Amino acid sequence: MTLHQEYFDRMYATSADPWSLDSRWYEQRKYAITMAGLSRPRYRYAFEPGCSVGVLSAQLATRCDSLLAADVAPAAVAATRARLADAPGAAVEVMNIPAQWPVGSFDLIVLSEVGYYLSPDDLDALVARAVGSLDRDAELCLVHWCHPVADYPMLGDEVHDRFLAEPGLRSLAHYDDPDFRLDLLTWADAPTPAQREGLV
Repeated sequence: MTLHQEYFDRMYATSADPWSLDSRWYEQRKYAITMAGLSRPRYRYAFEPGCSVGVLSAQLATRCDSLLAADVAPAAVAATRARLADAPGAAVEVMNIPAQWPVGSFDLIVLSEVGYYLSPDDLDALVARAVGSLDRDAELCLVHWCHPVADYPMLGDEVHDRFLAEPGLRSLAHYDDPDFRLDLLTWADAPTPAQREGLV
């Protein structure tokens, strides 16, 4: 079963930052690795569902002409809107993925700590939504906690493996340590950063 809005509303009712995203070194390091893993210096239109309080969103906004951040919890959306108030091109919406999904396509989609909240069926729907929204030169960045959590329907590795099984996608970058895993996916025929600059 997928975790629903009530679960996240309860989390934000007890703390403005329930996962301590703004204060833990673990999170700061993970975000630095996430940003370093992106292969382009700049993106035209990015989508970050599951933005929570917007710590990663603020960093993504510095690399994107336009960023749409979204979360199912209104408290999280309010916090992210406040954080991104001075970020040009950034918008934040309440959105319940995968049932709700923005119109249009993106050259970057970031799914950070969101996929394992879904049931396997809803994860399949998320894969279809995300892949169907990727431009031909797009990247899909997955970042998830590796340890099991009793409340979560899936494991982070299961989420990544499901996306990696999708025909037409390939891994452009991969990072894992005992705590989290990052996979940067792109289309199978997309060039590498070195190829884009004529180095190979």
